[in-house]
Amino acid sequence: MDSSSFPIDFVVTTTCILLLFYFLRQLKAFKHRSHKLINTPPEAGGAWPIIGHLHKLHGPKLPHIVLSEMADKYGPIYTIRLGLHEYIVVSNCELIKDLFTTHDKAVSSRPKMIAAQHLGYDNAMFAFAPYGTFWRAMRKIVSLELLCSRRLELLKHVHVYETKTSIQELHKLWRERNISHELDKVKVNMSQCFSNLTLNVTLQMIAGKRYIGTMMEGREKDEEKRCQRIFREFFCLTGINMVSDAIPWFRWLDLGGYEKAMKKTGKEMDDLVEEWLQEHLHRRSCGESKEDKNSDQDFMDVMISTLENENGDMGGFDANTINKATCLNMIIGGTDTTSTILTWTLSLLMNNPHKLRKAKEEIDVEVGMKRQVEESDIPKLVYLQATIKETLRLYSPGPLGGIRELSQDLKIGGYHVPKGTRLITHIWKLQRDPKVWSDPSEFRPERFLTTQKEIDVRGQHFELIPFGVGRRICPGINLGMQIIHFVIATFLQGFEISTLNNEPVDMSEISGLSNTKALPLELLITPRLPPNLYE
Repeated sequence: MDSSSFPIDFVVTTTCILLLFYFLRQLKAFKHRSHKLINTPPEAGGAWPIIGHLHKLHGPKLPHIVLSEMADKYGPIYTIRLGLHEYIVVSNCELIKDLFTTHDKAVSSRPKMIAAQHLGYDNAMFAFAPYGTFWRAMRKIVSLELLCSRRLELLKHVHVYETKTSIQELHKLWRERNISHELDKVKVNMSQCFSNLTLNVTLQMIAGKRYIGTMMEGREKDEEKRCQRIFREFFCLTGINMVSDAIPWFRWLDLGGYEKAMKKTGKEMDDLVEEWLQEHLHRRSCGESKEDKNSDQDFMDVMISTLENENGDMGGFDANTINKATCLNMIIGGTDTTSTILTWTLSLLMNNPHKLRKAKEEIDVEVGMKRQVEESDIPKLVYLQATIKETLRLYSPGPLGGIRELSQDLKIGGYHVPKGTRLITHIWKLQRDPKVWSDPSEFRPERFLTTQKEIDVRGQHFELIPFGVGRRICPGINLGMQIIHFVIATFLQGFEISTLNNEPVDMSEISGLSNTKALPLELLITPRLPPNLYE
């Protein structure tokens, strides 16, 4: 046989095999449904053979917009098919309440994903882990040891220090530019500023490290660049929708080279966190680290102490792997989402100047201009709190929530949903439901001071669930909200801000690990407090 014909023959053969598998699967599904006479949610139109609706979620529109348009056509619960897997997409408050109360245990598992294998220590990272004994043990450790009120109080000084340091650095930048160029205003990339701030906070709380924006020369500067690059790649790859997850037959092709990149980044990330862990273990063996869990230990130290005394099912993972996976999980959950929310909050305020004035006036009245904002001031800043709630309603960090996999057959909204079906909680659509929210696309913080004053974001009100709901709700809500309120209040108090040429902020989004602003938020800043308060 002519070797030049091999690629064509191979493609034809592979295509035939894939089509055979597809039609066999469809025949099996048809027989199953006919036999059971089940009433399943309506399936959205436009599916292609083999790939299903996968092509619709790969642009040009963002996935949550595409699924929103499908909901307008097919209703608040419908089915889509992504490769070999069926998903139900749910965007109705009552249906979501039923799912995450009556059926919460049945919808608390996760499907196996390639990113979880290479970047999540083969599901040792509890955010990716399926529901079971190991996940429950890890969730208990995280909730009771790492993110409990006592621990957050002990480590509160970290985000306070980092926030005030960030304000000082911005003032120093303004002062230096003002002296050299006689500028009244200085341009600042606030997206990068918030990203550096939140990463420093999480690294300090978790591993006692502070890399970003502090090291200027030599090996330390190289280490800073290395850390930034690895985390940037990690966040990017974790948010990629892999074709191979939808159609495992294609995995060997590694379309886009993403799996190769995940393996490389996973190795680099493990090397970095392994260095941190060995430093902690060395200090502990030398008696240099704090072993009292009531002290302000970082999370890695707490995990070492906790895992030494843990006798439960650890999923077959060793203590060091669990420690590294859990600490990385906390960095992922605490960095990207927090900086994204901060950026969206400030962007919305810039596009609504009268709302910005109200937020500043409240800070001036409750705090004044003779001292900086303190943590104790936040409960008094009710308009600021309402502003952040409204930001979370419009720009939830995860517009489609985390994918779940049903562990048993369910009856939802009168429909039968079989075991193994995957669940997408369409948070973006839910939080813009006109039956619940008047003028749902408008930025109106006042709604949380009047008609919807009692609604909170901590999973008790099913019409507003930016951090998820049920057993797998984000365990770091309290820490995240604490940081967001304090950073925004401190920045608004510290600076007069405006956009370049007084133009509106572009609110375009890109999909990824979190719902990120497409373009960096660049603002002009001018100090508004006495100089001594920036020292």
